[in-house]
Amino acid sequence: MSPPGKKQRLGQVSSNNSQHAPMSSPSTAGEDGEDGRYVEGSIRRITMKNFLTYDSSVVYPGPNLNMIVGANGTGKSSIVCAICLCLAGKTNILGRGDKVGLYVKRGCQKGYVEIELYKNGGYVVIKREIHVENNQSLWMLNNKLCNQKMVEEEVKSLCIQVNNLCQFLPQEKVGEFAKMSKIELLEATEKSVGPPEMYEYHRELKNFRNKERDLENVVKEKASFLEKAKQRNERNKHDVNRYYEKKRHLDVIELLEKKKPWVEYETIRKEREGVNKEREAAKKELSSLRQAQTPMLRKIQQIDQQLKPTEAQMKAKTVAIKDASVKCKQKQDQLDRKHKEIDDIKQKFRLKQTEEEDHQKRIVNTRRAIEDLNTELAKVRDQPDVTPRINAVNLELRRIQEERAKIEGEKGDLRMEENKFIAESRALERKLNDMNNLMNAKEEKLRGRYRDTHAALQWLRKNRDLFQGNVHEPMMLVMNVKDHQLAKYVETHISIHDLRAFIFQRKDDMEKFMTEVRDKLNLRINSISAPEESWSRKKPSRNIESLRRFGFYSYLREMFDAPEEVMSYLCYQYKVHDVPVGNEQTKAMIKTVIEEPYLKVLYTSDDRYTVKRSFYSNKISTSNSAVHTSQYLGITVDAEEKRQLEEQIKECDSKLRAIGERRKALQNEAAVLERRDNELLAEKKSLSELKVKKRQLEQKIATKQDSLRQMEQSVIDLKKIEEETKEKIAAVNLQKVTIVSAFMAQMKLRAKLTMEKAYLALETVGLTAEKTKLENDCREGASELKTLEQRCSRLDQRKAELTTQCHSLMKRAKTICRMQPDEQIPADLRNAFSKLPNTLDEVDTMLNEERSRAECFTGLSENVVEEYQKREQEIKQLEKDLEEQTAALKAYRQNISEVKERWLNPLKQLVEQINEKFSHFFRSMQCAGEVDLHSENEEEYDKYGIRIRVKFHSSTQLHELTAHHQSGGERSVSTMLYLMALQELNRCPFRVVDEINQGMDPINERRVFDIVVRTACKTTTSQYFFITPKLLQNLQYAEEMTVLCVHNGPHMSPPEEWDMAAFLRRRQRRKPRA
Repeated sequence: MSPPGKKQRLGQVSSNNSQHAPMSSPSTAGEDGEDGRYVEGSIRRITMKNFLTYDSSVVYPGPNLNMIVGANGTGKSSIVCAICLCLAGKTNILGRGDKVGLYVKRGCQKGYVEIELYKNGGYVVIKREIHVENNQSLWMLNNKLCNQKMVEEEVKSLCIQVNNLCQFLPQEKVGEFAKMSKIELLEATEKSVGPPEMYEYHRELKNFRNKERDLENVVKEKASFLEKAKQRNERNKHDVNRYYEKKRHLDVIELLEKKKPWVEYETIRKEREGVNKEREAAKKELSSLRQAQTPMLRKIQQIDQQLKPTEAQMKAKTVAIKDASVKCKQKQDQLDRKHKEIDDIKQKFRLKQTEEEDHQKRIVNTRRAIEDLNTELAKVRDQPDVTPRINAVNLELRRIQEERAKIEGEKGDLRMEENKFIAESRALERKLNDMNNLMNAKEEKLRGRYRDTHAALQWLRKNRDLFQGNVHEPMMLVMNVKDHQLAKYVETHISIHDLRAFIFQRKDDMEKFMTEVRDKLNLRINSISAPEESWSRKKPSRNIESLRRFGFYSYLREMFDAPEEVMSYLCYQYKVHDVPVGNEQTKAMIKTVIEEPYLKVLYTSDDRYTVKRSFYSNKISTSNSAVHTSQYLGITVDAEEKRQLEEQIKECDSKLRAIGERRKALQNEAAVLERRDNELLAEKKSLSELKVKKRQLEQKIATKQDSLRQMEQSVIDLKKIEEETKEKIAAVNLQKVTIVSAFMAQMKLRAKLTMEKAYLALETVGLTAEKTKLENDCREGASELKTLEQRCSRLDQRKAELTTQCHSLMKRAKTICRMQPDEQIPADLRNAFSKLPNTLDEVDTMLNEERSRAECFTGLSENVVEEYQKREQEIKQLEKDLEEQTAALKAYRQNISEVKERWLNPLKQLVEQINEKFSHFFRSMQCAGEVDLHSENEEEYDKYGIRIRVKFHSSTQLHELTAHHQSGGERSVSTMLYLMALQELNRCPFRVVDEINQGMDPINERRVFDIVVRTACKTTTSQYFFITPKLLQNLQYAEEMTVLCVHNGPHMSPPEEWDMAAFLRRRQRRKPRA
């Protein structure tokens, strides 16, 4: 209550759902003396007709603090919407419907809002008429039709900025103030409290800075390009010099190539003259040599006539000698074959002797083996009979075989049973994996949408041992809706902030978790502490059976499974145990359903209905909204089925272990039987071998005796064979005697022929020696003659070649020098030739040197020179452009410096003033806060921002105000105090703050309220609208305040019956009675 003796401004704003429209007016509204207290652009009157909750209403705000009070849903925020829309604000500022037609009262086709603004020398009246049908607006300015742009210009001229959160803070945008970046907050503050030119200067600076960057980039690019061009031209300058040097070498090469054919022609001409002289001398010498050769040639011809008969006889003798030699060779070969035949006969005899010796040795060995076998047989006959023992062993082996067959059969059965359980276990595991994959899909959705929450989840899984009580992962992961088609109801009912929240059984665990994750890891997450008393099994207000006649078939709690603490919180916070879900029948009977007691929230097939019952009149009001599609809980897993699958898998594993143990026992038994079987088989083998050994020995003795008899009967007769061998050798020797006689006759004939050939050869040698002497003498002269003839022939040929070359070289030389066939060498060319070498070798040497030097200058062409000259012109132009751009950049920087000084100094003063007020307000609340101008780089004007830092506890440091670090109440206090720090500096005509005190605790709310009253009620401040649904008791009020009470209901008095004076008189009369 306000202190006694203070005059209060009191107004009422009323609304009802009938066709009557109540009116309201402040007790002192309309007084001319108050006009001087209004700031230009302040609101004098707000008229609403068929707007949101209002049929018709008029509001008269005061010049200072206007406190609009009323219960939730009465229409307080509707006044905020009226101010925004009538002053050309966008619907997105309000955070409600996006179409302006939605702001017309339901059931009406049109409505309007009219605002009267104070202006020096008069008033400005703005009216906006809204039509639902085409979602259009009709604008009027001072009772004249206009367009929206004219209204926007008028509003701007009065410094009204409904899109600035520092001036106009609707209910739905309160949370966004703390989310504003430092840069956005600076711009909003400049627009709100700065001089009109401050924000323009800031915009200019940002534009100037962008252009400055562009100019800097241009200057850098041009400077870089100029430097590169100079460097390139400097490199090209060397290439140009090399090009000219190469050209000089090429000119010399061209001149040498022109002179070279002339030098070649002169050389060949001189050579032809020398060859002609040498040819004449050779012809004279050849004639003299031919006359001296004639007598010796005649003598050689005579000797040739004598040698021909002798050579014929020698050839005949040679043929006869050859024929005799062939026959001697044939006889010699026959003798050799006879010698070999005798050797073969002797070899066969020796082989028969060796064969007989081996035969006797085998007979001796066989007799010895028979004796040994008889001895062994005698020993075996003394052994007892083993047949009874073999029969006993066979019986034991058959018994063991039967037992092993039984074990193998049982093992086969166990294998089949094991395979059956393995297949069953794998099928169950696949089903369980499918369920786990669905859970992973939910986690992937969480990671994609809320990365910080997912990061905190990973941290929790690694550090779960740090907590004493139960800690549950985000609700959306641990909740399992039984039917995915029902997930939309659960997800619509539970806030997304809670769906991604961690649930703790103990509060100290939650505080520890928030310290580690939010403060240290700087992750934005939500956490919840479950109620100390469990609500998970709390019974609903009514049994679901009693509601089935309306189409209700279940409560929300029965639609999903969740851990104990999670279900307890949902029952406590969201009353999921008491929210029924119905079908189309429910929707059809909705008017009857909402009359049922205890139903506050209910669901039909597609809608959610909220039912409110008036505390005073017991009248029912409802609101409904569409049920949105499930995004997170639509992935469902049957928990009971999952539990049964896990139990079945454990049962299969247990049976498989039992089967494994039984198989191991059977394997041990089989191993024992196999060892016994092996022992018996070894014994049976030993006994069988002993029984068979006697019979085998007798058979071997008989076989050996047969073999011995056969060997004794097949003895070789060596004496007979020896006689036959001697007879064969004698016959061969007789044949050898005949062959030797024929061989001696041929040898004698060959010796005789050889002597006759020798006599003929001596005669031939004498004639040949004489002929050889003559030929040698003649050959010397003939060789010299032949040499002279060849020389003469070569000289004739050489002369003809040189003559042809002379003609060709003359023609080529004149062609190279571009001369006519009958033209003489020009004088300038002759002078140039005179400076060059005169011999071909010297010319070639000099030409090679010049070519080598020219080849050193590779990659050069006339384009190099052209590019060099062209780039020289470009460099001059670039230097000129660079000077101009540098001068422009310098001038631009000078302009920036001047604008920066005009902007930054006042801004620093303004921020200092805001900081002084802000810090003072926080100190008065035993807290700390400061505001500063923040910039990482003074030259980056688009990075400047206002930083708000606050501290609510003495044990903590100042932290920057963000949407995540402080609690909701702390953010509300910080936002409110910052706006109050702007209040006295404000150049905007009014400020609107809607329900900012809802998140504050009572102590902070009282402190903030006192600051608001003290600050907003000063005469130097502008108009202030403070909207709240509730107020604490015993608050301090001021005379300058205007309290607007908003009423709503079907039993409100019509506007014409609303009499404030009568209400006050009636109240005064009741006071004495009290």
